[in-house]
Amino acid sequence: MSIKKRDIWEWTKPLLIAVVLAFVIRAFFFEPSLVKGASMQPTLKDEDRLIIMKIGEPKRFDVVVFHATDEENYVKRVIGLPGDHIAYKKDTLYINGEPYDEPYLADYKEKVMDGNPLTYSFTLKDTAVGEQVVPEGHLFVMGDNRRVSRDSRSIGAIPMEKVIGTTKIVYYPFSEMKILGN
Repeated sequence: MSIKKRDIWEWTKPLLIAVVLAFVIRAFFFEPSLVKGASMQPTLKDEDRLIIMKIGEPKRFDVVVFHATDEENYVKRVIGLPGDHIAYKKDTLYINGEPYDEPYLADYKEKVMDGNPLTYSFTLKDTAVGEQVVPEGHLFVMGDNRRVSRDSRSIGAIPMEKVIGTTKIVYYPFSEMKILGN
């Protein structure tokens, strides 16, 4: 091989490796995403940019991104796992009959003190899920802005195969960069 061809190969090899690595990382581990709308306020705002982690199973109260339609992804919070009984009574979440705190909603509940609950009362059977428990292989998800969120209450339980991954990192806008907690 001539010196010129060897030099070109030496420059090309790292670029090819970088492209392959970028493809593998994006395809199997991490992916950027964009929040559209107000359904996750105050936790996430319209136009926030997130990093989706594609590894691991979603846990209760994780924020997930999933394919809602062929063209649109939704960002919501996992409330119910397969086999869970879900209910809201007087603005309190009950999972399998036990009340759960939702600290990520505390500030928001104080701000919307208009005499109405942030989350209206319902049972899982009353929602689009239409069953007593979250079906196997599915999640029950809700937006943090409960009054305006299109979520499992209206679209049903989310099949696990539609879940892209979980997110804990908001990277843009830079002034509001943060790691999400539960």
